[in-house]
Amino acid sequence: MKTLKKTLAMAITGAMATGIAFGAFGQDKAATEVSTARAHAMMAQSANTVAMAHTHLHHVINCLVGPGGQGYDASAGTPCKGQGNGAIPDSAGDAAMHGKLQGALAAAQAGLQATSLATVQSDAGKAASALQSGPAQASSAGKTW
Repeated sequence: MKTLKKTLAMAITGAMATGIAFGAFGQDKAATEVSTARAHAMMAQSANTVAMAHTHLHHVINCLVGPGGQGYDASAGTPCKGQGNGAIPDSAGDAAMHGKLQGALAAAQAGLQATSLATVQSDAGKAASALQSGPAQASSAGKTW
């Protein structure tokens, strides 16, 4: 009986550790996707044409929502391919991070609808700012993105 309790305790502990590890792994994937999305938001912010800015904002959206997400457009390009399932889905367990990503998504979507280069660049800047790493944006896994 003592051996059974010990084995059961070890199994429960292992299962919990695995769950925590997978949660941290998801946060790491989200951090990589956020970094890529931010790079493309900055490219959109400095683009010389509306078309080029829109292309990079599509990349931001694709990195944030992932292949199964609303607004994903594979024909626009997939710079986050292989990095995860999209920063928003991959950060589902971190409410603060999730909220910031939703804000970045809204800014990118607004820029995508704009026709003035100045407006598109401004919205891209808002998305880039929302995606900027810093201590206030630490993930629940104790990492910044």
